[in-house]
Amino acid sequence: MIQNVYKDLQYATEYASLDWGGTYYLVRRDLPGLLQKHVPGKRALDFGCGAGRSTRLLHDLGYDPVGIDVSASMIEQAKQLHPELTFQLIEDGDFADVPEETFDLVLACFPFDNIPGSDRKASLIRGLASRLQTNGVLVNVVSSAELYAHEWASFTTSAFSENLSAKNEEIVRIVTRDFEGTPVCDDIRCDDAGYEAIYRAAGLREIERARPLGSEDDPVEWVNEMTIAPWVIWVLAKS
Repeated sequence: MIQNVYKDLQYATEYASLDWGGTYYLVRRDLPGLLQKHVPGKRALDFGCGAGRSTRLLHDLGYDPVGIDVSASMIEQAKQLHPELTFQLIEDGDFADVPEETFDLVLACFPFDNIPGSDRKASLIRGLASRLQTNGVLVNVVSSAELYAHEWASFTTSAFSENLSAKNEEIVRIVTRDFEGTPVCDDIRCDDAGYEAIYRAAGLREIERARPLGSEDDPVEWVNEMTIAPWVIWVLAKS
């Protein structure tokens, strides 16, 4: 069974210290341009907001965001760090208190890395899509399958040789370098083909797929990021 470290108070406190440096810089660099290109308005829902890092980014980019998460520890951190922003604790899979057909953007920045089961992912994505206005978009930022088989500026996987043979929906393990005392994080492997099937099942169509790579001009000492994409940014709309 997957161990969700994000519900642990100590981990939430340490995770809250992360910014958009290291390997995360690739998302911070490329996400704003994708949002500007595809999102029709400014009302945004941040699913799996954690300690509010992505909600803060949306606010700084000019959006009016609401952050939601199933972890009380993470929501507590988010409210302490960003008291001027709106955060809401939800029950797992329960969007009843989130209004339908309201948002121009639903952003999911990494939560699906930790959600097991393709049917479960599709159900959640379908529920999130119902919160979009007719021309709204859902942006899902996920770890690439390659993330778990290489070394990175912000992560190490070298201790987990079993990752190399893992199939879709199996547990893969990774450790973050960016703060001290981090436990091993259990993620769920899902490659591009797996997500394509999930989006079809959820009634979504792909608008754009980005796999950011590092550049020599970036302010980060890259490890494998210049040749292997650690992240996939999916831009999706209702079918």
